[in-house]
Amino acid sequence: MSTNNLQSCKRKMFLHGHGRQSTSIDDLGLDILVYEILIRLPAKGVGRSKCVCKEWLSVLSTRHFAMMHCRHISTSYNQKFIAIGSRLCSVFPLSCEDSGPLLNSRILLPFEAPWNKVNILTSFEGLLCVCFRNTGKLVIWNPLTRAFKEVSSSNSRGLYKPKSDAIGLYVDKTDDYKLLHIKHRRGRMWVHVYSSIFDSWHKITFANKLRCWRGKPIWSNGTFCKGVLYFLVNCFIENKGVMLFGFDVESERFRLKTFPRFPHAYYDGNLVVVHKELHMGFLIGRLICGGWKVKVG
Repeated sequence: MSTNNLQSCKRKMFLHGHGRQSTSIDDLGLDILVYEILIRLPAKGVGRSKCVCKEWLSVLSTRHFAMMHCRHISTSYNQKFIAIGSRLCSVFPLSCEDSGPLLNSRILLPFEAPWNKVNILTSFEGLLCVCFRNTGKLVIWNPLTRAFKEVSSSNSRGLYKPKSDAIGLYVDKTDDYKLLHIKHRRGRMWVHVYSSIFDSWHKITFANKLRCWRGKPIWSNGTFCKGVLYFLVNCFIENKGVMLFGFDVESERFRLKTFPRFPHAYYDGNLVVVHKELHMGFLIGRLICGGWKVKVG
């Protein structure tokens, strides 16, 4: 039987439901196996799957799969929060449905720093950006693998000052995880971006042209949504109230976004991504609170 006839017979058997006993895992196709089955496994399961064959090892070791796997498991039923204690981190599951006692697991801090001098600034897809308060150095840390990278450089880039600076973690189209650092010193502001692939910083040269950066505005840390890193900015001196700025990660430009004006200058607010959409919750004083979905694009 020729190759074409053999393939035709196989197609007919599949369409008419014959030969099911000979169906193997190979018939599913690699894409279905990876992005419908393996992506749902816990981290340990993915590690074991890499031992199946060289092809699986190659696919499961890519940055693209790591990113997709992290996004898939970062669902409401699998969220966790970390509390730092004396040389130990307690990891608690985050569940709004379970009213029972919180059961935690513990991991050791992988870096040499006093536990009471370690601040978690922000998180993104399982990565944490950590600051050492005694030195100002910034560290990107993966608690799952215990791997970490100190990103501060010898020319003072990546040195964080609490209550003055702002940071944000994001990923670009090349799957390069990056850290944006907004630095405020002596009435001026600078912006630098760290690339995890190139292990280097570069400066956003046009950032100082933004007029709202005069004086001493207070910037929130960044929240990444749909290719843009968003910041809430409160300008007390120029009486501009609260503004929303977006940093487009591809063009590396800041833009002022449409945002409702607050009637009060002092507020507590946070941006959060829910179901891939940007939302904001706020509290004004002790009485007024609320939230809304922020249109982006």
